[in-house]
Amino acid sequence: MQYRTLGHTGVQVSSLALGAMNFGAIGRTTQDEATAIVDAALEAGINLIDTADMYSGGESEEMVGKAIAGRRDDIVLATKAGMPMDDERNHRGGSRRWLVAELDNSLRRLGVDHVDLYQIHRWDPSTSDEETLSALTDLRRAGKIRYFGSSTFPAYRVVQAQWAAREHHLSRYVTEQPSYSILQRGIEAHVLPVTEQYGLGVLVWSPLASGWLSGAIRAGRDITTSRSAFMPERFDLTIPANRARLDAVERLAEVADEAGLTMIQLALGFVTAHPAVTSALIGPRTLDHLHSQLAAADTVLSADVLDAIDAIVAPGTDLAAHEKHDTPPALLDPSLRRR
Repeated sequence: MQYRTLGHTGVQVSSLALGAMNFGAIGRTTQDEATAIVDAALEAGINLIDTADMYSGGESEEMVGKAIAGRRDDIVLATKAGMPMDDERNHRGGSRRWLVAELDNSLRRLGVDHVDLYQIHRWDPSTSDEETLSALTDLRRAGKIRYFGSSTFPAYRVVQAQWAAREHHLSRYVTEQPSYSILQRGIEAHVLPVTEQYGLGVLVWSPLASGWLSGAIRAGRDITTSRSAFMPERFDLTIPANRARLDAVERLAEVADEAGLTMIQLALGFVTAHPAVTSALIGPRTLDHLHSQLAAADTVLSADVLDAIDAIVAPGTDLAAHEKHDTPPALLDPSLRRR
């Protein structure tokens, strides 16, 4: 396992980090299975575990808490808040009112007295940067969090938050957690240059592109991954973007074969090769999934392999731009771009 410094924090984290989104109802993972995955991940050298309050309605945090009991000090523990937790309109977002209350809920579910990294799950257009950063700064001073970061923020919001912290003399985000894979490279054009400029640690999610790069999806095979069962539109081959992804996967498989790598090694080795990326979040649903992904812990891609990937999916290109998670609200809601 390789280790890297998380931004300018001085904290050393593994280049592969364990994402716990599949713990609980989402991945149909039991507590015993989750604990076994955590055990194997820690044994392999992973020291960062990332979850969120809304994963399976808090169940993921509870399962992580039980799995790490008795060894909290050896783990860099990260969670997130901001996405809706229920139908109550104030049980979401980046307000002080919600973040203060929800952090206490997360600490209770996790069974700990602090988290190392508390992340705002999505930018909240209805809340000012000053409001959110002020609350997070106070939570850090209270000892309930050590650092805080953003997740899936557009590049201009990352910049704005840095300036807001400076203007109002508040602590700043020290990490960003964007989606990044060979098939979704758009952040190379805007987010990653900004994170490098401000010295942010970067924890990338979905490096296997929702399973497209797992090796399980190939031409001529039925697509039967767990993700395809509840997100069928992302795998419908009548959609041009999905056909383009499958074409790219077939060409990438040839590159992997020639290099003596699995598709997972190619995919994870690609994202961890970028100098702006600190860690790739892997989200195994089973122990077998975890072991196949751990095989990429020491994968270093040659320049020839990286050049071959660039020839298949150009740098800065998203093959499925409509699936981006950091799209400005005005592009999604016509009322926001009309007087």
